[in-house]
Amino acid sequence: MFLKLIRITTIPLSLEKLLEGQLTFMNEYFKVTAVAAEKERLEKYGRDNGVETFQLEMTREITPAKDLRALFKLYRFLKREKPAIVHTHTPKAGIVGMMAAKMAGVPVRLHTVAGMPLMETIGAKRKILEQVERLTYRLATKVYPNSEGLKKIILSHNFTKPGKLKVLGEGSSNGIDTGYFSPADFTAEQKQEIRQSLNIPSDDLVFIFVGRLVRDKGINELVQAFKQLASETKDISLLLVGPFEQELDPIKEENLREIKAHSKIFTTGYQVDVRPYFAAADVLVFPSYREGFPNVVMQAGAMGLPSIVTDINGCNEIIREEENGLIIPVKDQEALLLAMKKLATNAELRRKLAANSRSVITEKYERKVFWGLLLEEYKLQMKEAGL
Repeated sequence: MFLKLIRITTIPLSLEKLLEGQLTFMNEYFKVTAVAAEKERLEKYGRDNGVETFQLEMTREITPAKDLRALFKLYRFLKREKPAIVHTHTPKAGIVGMMAAKMAGVPVRLHTVAGMPLMETIGAKRKILEQVERLTYRLATKVYPNSEGLKKIILSHNFTKPGKLKVLGEGSSNGIDTGYFSPADFTAEQKQEIRQSLNIPSDDLVFIFVGRLVRDKGINELVQAFKQLASETKDISLLLVGPFEQELDPIKEENLREIKAHSKIFTTGYQVDVRPYFAAADVLVFPSYREGFPNVVMQAGAMGLPSIVTDINGCNEIIREEENGLIIPVKDQEALLLAMKKLATNAELRRKLAANSRSVITEKYERKVFWGLLLEEYKLQMKEAGL
């Protein structure tokens, strides 16, 4: 009889993308239940991954009344299920999940920190989010920052004591499947076909961004830097792969108009499989303001692309300056422009960075290695809890 493991994220997208394949692997050792909002999408995830599901309405915003309802619904569920482990991801799922698990007497309460929205928040909202973070960590029996940089941030803010924190392996929440993200799966002809389908000129150098098209990802700086570079340099394109979230974290209207009007900026919207777009591109540009441990940068590296990233935790652990990419200051449009220009005009450097990109990922972030580390961590935490 397997012990029960409950995994909680705010929305199913996090299960699908941030934890892809992980719950299916753990289902071989535990009876796994995935908890998140969005009933239909969650149930589809459960069917696709062979795990049980429990729908819990949560939002990514501060909604006290809804959060209380979610808390008591989850508490009743946990009291009935009596899991050995509750493991949460994302801030809202963290506070609701850890509080309900503590109330229900769950012995092993684990929380993964994969980024901190509060770092880009000010005023009263910032203070609320900081207190939520502290309470989440206090209720957890162990907390896993998914990068060394994030661990340092947590300690610098005195959110918890060092002994409660642990970074698994080299970082990340899930590693990466380097067999799946492989440039060998795409021929030169296929790459040209992908470009042709997007109307990208076949000979252009293609900069790619993958992720939510929002302010916090540096899209304002990216659009303006590219606009200037394109006015000076021929044969370059910018490919934006991901959804807009203008209601949550909007980019400037002028940049939204630029994206739609510029003849060399191409968009695809949200894509389940991003590999073809990496295959059709040359350089990842990822000027994010904050991250935990970005899957996109690992994916691009595994696909053989050099990256331009900001000097933030996670990004500056995956990318090594002038070995597999370039690192620039956060929110620095001029530095971003110079880095893009450097790779657009220096083919030799670009080839050197690209040649190193995949090996860095395969050596440090292989997905099945990470799963094994997490399984051993579960066993250790259960042993310490007397299970």
